[in-house]
Amino acid sequence: MRTRNRAKRNKKVRASISRRSNRDVAQEPKARTPATPRDSTKRKLQVDYPTVLVISDDVEFSRSITARWQMERHVPTFTLLSGDLWPRSIDNFAVAIVGPLRRELLSVVLEPLHSTQQPLFCVCQDPPTAQLVRGRWPRTSVLLCDENWLNVLIPAAGEAVLRAGAEARARASEEACATLERQAMLGRYMLEMRHGLNNALTSLLGNSDLLLIEPGSLSAQARAQIETIRNMTLRIHEVLQRFSSIEKEMNVVAQQVERDSGKYRIAAAAGD
Repeated sequence: MRTRNRAKRNKKVRASISRRSNRDVAQEPKARTPATPRDSTKRKLQVDYPTVLVISDDVEFSRSITARWQMERHVPTFTLLSGDLWPRSIDNFAVAIVGPLRRELLSVVLEPLHSTQQPLFCVCQDPPTAQLVRGRWPRTSVLLCDENWLNVLIPAAGEAVLRAGAEARARASEEACATLERQAMLGRYMLEMRHGLNNALTSLLGNSDLLLIEPGSLSAQARAQIETIRNMTLRIHEVLQRFSSIEKEMNVVAQQVERDSGKYRIAAAAGD
């Protein structure tokens, strides 16, 4: 009877320990997967859509630009500011368009914009203001506010926006290409050093095996250390073998791409 009660008690204890262990495992936070170079490359390739900066004290001027741009195929995002709200430090824009402003705000707005590399348009209400802008800020594209100014401004600014987007994508591609070139250089160096590493690993494995053959010549601690060295050497050898298999796979893919491109050229020549 006592034996049966003791068995039941032990069974309950084991069940309690099992439930507690499962609860601890469930509450254990998941480890974050580290970002790989490929992930960082993808992040670098993301390019923000171009933004058009419109600065004017005339609300109808800004509204006319945004409404007219809706008729175009590519519509950017807009940042609309008045002359009083101009922060003088904005640089995350593709194109800047300056409209009617008070005379004292003209230099405050145009001076920092003229010092940037982004395209700059200024729509003036009268010829004296247009002449002043051309003389003091020669990089600015000046238009007079006549009945046709929207049909001239929107196509020109649209082309500037598309060019800014293309340049941003080109810069992102160049950065990604530079990153991939560095990684490829490291990979080529590792492949070139593979034979030398294999020779060194072969020497380590051979000497460790010779030491382990004689059971009585070493202490237990020394044998454990030599076995650890041997196991780590085998692991490094497996990594190098993986490099060799990756190289073979890449060569096969390159040959397949070359064959496919040759077929496409033959088919294109036959079609012509």
